[in-house]
Amino acid sequence: MHLIPDNYGTHKTALIRRWLLKRPRFHVHFTPTSASWLNLVERWFALLTQRELRRGVHPSVQALKAAIRYDITVTNQQPTPFRWTKTADEILASVARFCQRTSETGH
Repeated sequence: MHLIPDNYGTHKTALIRRWLLKRPRFHVHFTPTSASWLNLVERWFALLTQRELRRGVHPSVQALKAAIRYDITVTNQQPTPFRWTKTADEILASVARFCQRTSETGH
């Protein structure tokens, strides 16, 4: 099994290292937190949370697992790709505005 953590420091603590040593089938891969594909994975989990977790009532872990599997099955019957809604120029302009705001705070 592969884990893809996005917060490097947390996964390097002694507690986590011991946990991983006891479970050699897990391999940790570190990726940049701003990796675009990782953002899409996080968006998929957000959609799953909206559809199944926040609105659902699950009397057991088994019921929760069944609801998640059902959501995946239904979603896969008519899959649609995630699409970027902004152009590269819009994204860069947003980053520039953020940098401008944060650099003016005097910190």
